[in-house]
Amino acid sequence: MSTIKDVSRLSGISIGTVSRYLNGYKVKEVNQLKIEKAIKELGYKVNPMARGLKTNKTYTIGVLVPSVTDVFSNQVVEGMEEILDNENYSIIVCSSRNSLETEKEKISFLKEKRVDGIILMPVSDHSDHVKELLQEDIPLILIDRLLDGVECDAVVCDNVNGSYRAIEELIKYGHRRIGIIAGPSNVFTARERLNGYVRALQDYQIPLDDELIVYAKYEKGGGLDGYKKLFHLSDSPTAIFATNYETTMTGIKYMMEQGIKIGDNISLFGYDNTDVFQMLTPSIATVVQPMNEIGEQAAKLILKRIESDYELYPIVHRLKTKILSGASVKKLI
Repeated sequence: MSTIKDVSRLSGISIGTVSRYLNGYKVKEVNQLKIEKAIKELGYKVNPMARGLKTNKTYTIGVLVPSVTDVFSNQVVEGMEEILDNENYSIIVCSSRNSLETEKEKISFLKEKRVDGIILMPVSDHSDHVKELLQEDIPLILIDRLLDGVECDAVVCDNVNGSYRAIEELIKYGHRRIGIIAGPSNVFTARERLNGYVRALQDYQIPLDDELIVYAKYEKGGGLDGYKKLFHLSDSPTAIFATNYETTMTGIKYMMEQGIKIGDNISLFGYDNTDVFQMLTPSIATVVQPMNEIGEQAAKLILKRIESDYELYPIVHRLKTKILSGASVKKLI
């Protein structure tokens, strides 16, 4: 007599997904066809009563982000809440604390809680555990960051263009030695923002100087060593571009402590708009991401997938950024 393991092996679909299908869950059409084909070939006997017993939804969505304390994550989650509240869904928010191992543990935790779907901001390029999750047919939406080799829905910003426009703004103000506090090289978002920086310099025929590129973790205090290095160069930059909220805050704090006048001794261009940046004197020029909209789009998309609407799968929404000028940029020409 054939078993569920035989169905899984012949169909090439994970046991978890086969089990979900046999217990009444809807799965992707392509997986359903493979499972049904295997069932027919094996003569596997499906218990009609068990199959008719629909497993109840938990009406919960798991949200996993690198940090629950940063401004970006908070505003993204806030954007999700209104959409999900209207559909009577609750959110379980978890932090991976910028750790790959913790990310894996939290995904397992959310699966144990039987969430109806997961919205994930990955901590790195490592994707094997994400691919395994997709094999289980649990709806998954990536936010902020894509993963190479992983085909699934995502909501991200146009990081390259946002970074490009920030550097272009600095160039138009006469800056040519522009330092950058780039993010971790294993983070998709950070690489895109660095690409925007490089492209802008190339388009304006400004030589690329590796000394002006420093890398930092996207976390509280990230970028401190980078700022110190840039300010101690014999030919230091006239402007610095910080590529996320934490590295922007680190720069502001460091310069205030060192008595370096932003907008006078140095120009600073930051990332992510917050009330704090606009309340400072001088106000900080920033690349503004539509953080609430990222959350809203991710919530709408996961609700579609939970209802087994896989039309146009996968969908990648790329949202536009905008530039908010500030007195932190000094005009040199």
